[in-house]
Amino acid sequence: MGKISENKPAASCSGCFAWGQLPGRFCRGCYTYGQLHAVGACVGCRRQVPVDDKHGYCRLCRAQATWAIKASGKASVIEPYLRRVTCQQLFFANLQRPKNGGPRVGKAGRRVLKPSPLPEPHRVITTSTQLTLFTATRDFRRFDRELHADLANPWLIRAQQAARALGDARGWSRWITSDVHRALVIVLSGFREGELIRYSELFPALRVRGLPVVRTAEVLDRLGLFTDDRAPAVDRWLKRKLDGMPPGIHSAVEAWVRTLLDGGPRSEPRSRHTTWAYLGEIQPVLLEWSSRYDHLREVTREDIITARDAATGKQRESRIVALRSLFRHAKKNGQIFRNPTIRIRVPRQTGGVLQALVQADIDEAIVTATTPGIRLIVALAAVHAARPKMIRTMQLDDVDLGNRRITVGGQVRPLDDLTHRAVLDWLDHRRNRWPNTANPHLLITQKTAVELGPAGKLWTTRATRNLTATLERLRVDRQLEEALTHGADPLHLALVFGIDEKTAIRYADSARAASGRSCRAGIAMKPTRPAHPTEEIMDGCRRPNQQPASFRIVPFSGAWARSAQPTSSLLPVMHSSPASTVLPCGSWPRAHARRRTTTSPTSFPRHSTNWASPSTQRAALPDRKPPREHLPPGCWPAN
Repeated sequence: MGKISENKPAASCSGCFAWGQLPGRFCRGCYTYGQLHAVGACVGCRRQVPVDDKHGYCRLCRAQATWAIKASGKASVIEPYLRRVTCQQLFFANLQRPKNGGPRVGKAGRRVLKPSPLPEPHRVITTSTQLTLFTATRDFRRFDRELHADLANPWLIRAQQAARALGDARGWSRWITSDVHRALVIVLSGFREGELIRYSELFPALRVRGLPVVRTAEVLDRLGLFTDDRAPAVDRWLKRKLDGMPPGIHSAVEAWVRTLLDGGPRSEPRSRHTTWAYLGEIQPVLLEWSSRYDHLREVTREDIITARDAATGKQRESRIVALRSLFRHAKKNGQIFRNPTIRIRVPRQTGGVLQALVQADIDEAIVTATTPGIRLIVALAAVHAARPKMIRTMQLDDVDLGNRRITVGGQVRPLDDLTHRAVLDWLDHRRNRWPNTANPHLLITQKTAVELGPAGKLWTTRATRNLTATLERLRVDRQLEEALTHGADPLHLALVFGIDEKTAIRYADSARAASGRSCRAGIAMKPTRPAHPTEEIMDGCRRPNQQPASFRIVPFSGAWARSAQPTSSLLPVMHSSPASTVLPCGSWPRAHARRRTTTSPTSFPRHSTNWASPSTQRAALPDRKPPREHLPPGCWPAN
């Protein structure tokens, strides 16, 4: 889609009905939109056109919702405005992008041209400074480029150079760079030395024009020309939560919350979610006390017991923990004379037995993995038991494709074939979609591709959010499968997954309970390879007098293989006889010292690490003739 001839007659776009000179049947915007999205029924206009995967709307409906957001003058997500679209405002073509003669799109537009260096601006030297009499709010919304633009302003030239350098470092596209330059012309045309541009002045003018506010503010902040005059979000949250409390209780609770967030002389800062949970748990209690007391000094032990007995289950324990933290802080800072929560105990709630996922729930999660990013996320959760935060904070340096290693949560693990294919697919997609990004994180989005931060939590969990097999349930199922397969050994689970010893003990107890239920129900347990009572495993190697274990190769099958890659890659598994249960093959990391197996003749060596989830290997082919050679110690068999 190159330059459009000036003699070409105007026509209507087949996608958005825009009127103007078109390069073909579609305008530039609809052509690009159709290349990125598949054809489907639009939720708004019911047409069979390219629709986005997240909301299911076409480009015309999204454009109408975007104009409604700009007309409102405030930042908002697009989903509520998409549901309000009841009519369509037609528009002229080529008004959302530069007109004809601008940068080309498509293959020709992807060619990176070396920008011509701008001349170094002359330093502004003033002999006198006009003092500020009073501060007046500037209204950049009335800016007219033809009347007010001052392209020779030295501060504007300096800001454009800083924007170009920042864009090259962050991998900005030419569209983002062009929009930032337009925004800088608006706010710096009449700029004078010594002034500061406030966020309250910047946001309305750029938002109504659809220009990037965050990128422009970042450039201005690098030059020391920007000040953020917004009230902190924690102040607004505290004001809303503590509304209705007397000054004595209000000041004590506010000081406690800020200490939790920022830390103190002898206290470490807590996470934001912990602070939210603490204050949200005791806010009703504080409001009830505010109707009777004016200060926390008046709260007695009986009030604490009454508040404790008003809750049940886990909420009772959480309430006592939060109240104990509040009164301990007040006593430490001299706001109360006596801590009424001393020696008030609540029995700790014992966790229930962890339940494994059924195969139907796992298949449902696999079916949703239709994109390279979602496939990699599900593989990391189901195979390596990675938490959602670990997944979105993983960096490119954590993946070692040459040595087939991956670092998850600080634990270095072998990279199995399934995750290896998912990583390669995602890296190919990332390289083609964002070739100039400088973000060091493994998983990035369209927003974070031009930044340096990780992907958002909602983006990471969006695929399995409404399913039974969420990412957290897949992680729990993976660790429970490890305990069921290799024995209820807490030390083994703690070393493999890097979890706390109490958590490992809980998984081991759940595995024993599940094994006991299976035995009582008459279900045969998984037969394992017999081991000699005195057998010793050293650094993942078998002893010379140990018989080599036969193994067979089982191809990976199922919905995952159909949607991700061909099924030619094989997953190695080990077994001792045709009737034995398929167990994955692997080797214990050499960093661990020698360990002895149990003396039970039916125990499986605990050094074999199940890196591929057994839940994804339940469908096995008939036994093949086992090869004569055995697996080399400490290695995975080659495909």
